[in-house]
Amino acid sequence: MPLTKRSLSLAGHRTSLSLEAEFWAELDRAAREDGVSLAGLVGEIDIARGDEPLASSVRVWILKRLQDARPA
Repeated sequence: MPLTKRSLSLAGHRTSLSLEAEFWAELDRAAREDGVSLAGLVGEIDIARGDEPLASSVRVWILKRLQDARPA
């Protein structure tokens, strides 16, 4: 699957993030549902990621959110 690169400002610095379109769609949806900007949401993930790559951290964050949303 091809990656789509978007540029964001995180903590006052410009950065690029490459994700598959499906992950971008879920990230955009999560930001809307949470009432935050896309950059704000990615910034929260960035702060919590430690030394892990940002793209990987975003993908795992999305996966966990979708898993948590599943009925028990």
